[in-house]
Amino acid sequence: MALGKRQGKAKFLTLREAVSQVLRETDPVGLIGCGAPSDEYDPEVGTILPRLRGVTSASDVHRIVHEEFVRWFGVEAAGGLEAYEQAAQRIWEVVSRDEAV
Repeated sequence: MALGKRQGKAKFLTLREAVSQVLRETDPVGLIGCGAPSDEYDPEVGTILPRLRGVTSASDVHRIVHEEFVRWFGVEAAGGLEAYEQAAQRIWEVVSRDEAV
């Protein structure tokens, strides 16, 4: 049983790092590009991850990521849904490939 928990935790940590990396690289609100620290989006990652459980498409991920950025930054700063398309697609690839959630 402990091995299963360790494997689950390892998968979660791998997923967390992958989502964090995607958000750093796609930088949907431009904070990293303005010199923010590389862990700037980690709080958002923490609220996105639990919502990924049970997603069935990139569209689900797209909606979730945008909703969380709106929640954290507000509608104006978060911007439109289109700013999250690349991040959502890449996160979906990770989730669907690894069945990580």
